Amino acid sequence: MTDTARARKLADRIRVVVAETLQRRIKDPRLGYVTITDTRVTGDLREATVFYTVFGDEEERTASAAALESAKGVLRSEVGRQTGVRFTPTLTFVPDALPDNARTIDDLLAKAKAADAQVREASEGATYAGDADPYRKPDEDDDEAPEAETGSEGTTQA
Repeated sequence: MTDTARARKLADRIRVVVAETLQRRIKDPRLGYVTITDTRVTGDLREATVFYTVFGDEEERTASAAALESAKGVLRSEVGRQTGVRFTPTLTFVPDALPDNARTIDDLLAKAKAADAQVREASEGATYAGDADPYRKPDEDDDEAPEAETGSEGTTQA
C-alpha cells in the first residue's frame, strides 16, 4: 500500500533540496541557468524523477545535462542528508518539455491571429446577403394598442 501524500511531500522536499544545492554548492561551469520545474517520486519512495529546464540554446542544454549527471552523487547525498528517509531515492534528471510546448502554443496562437486578420480583411467591404436585420418585426401600420386582457371574474385589468 503506497502513501501518495508522503510521496508528494518527499517530491516537494527533493525539488527544493536539489534547487538549493544546484544554486549554492555545484560550481560546474557547464551548468547553465537551470530551473527545477517538477519532481515525482515512485510509490515505494525508491526513485525520484527531477524535471528541469535550461535557458539557452541546444548546446547549453546538453552541457547542463552532462553537468547534472556528473553532480548526481552530490545531489543524492544532499537529498539523503536533508530528508532523513531510510533509503535515499535515486535521482533521474529529465529535461522538461514545458518550454517546447509553450513555444508550440505561441506558434498556434500566432497562426490563429493571422487567420482572424485575413477573415477581418475579407469581411471589410462585404454586405449582408439579405436585409441588415434579418429578424421579423411587427408591421409598422399596426399602431393600435393591444386590447386590455380580462381577468377570470370578467373585470378588466389595466
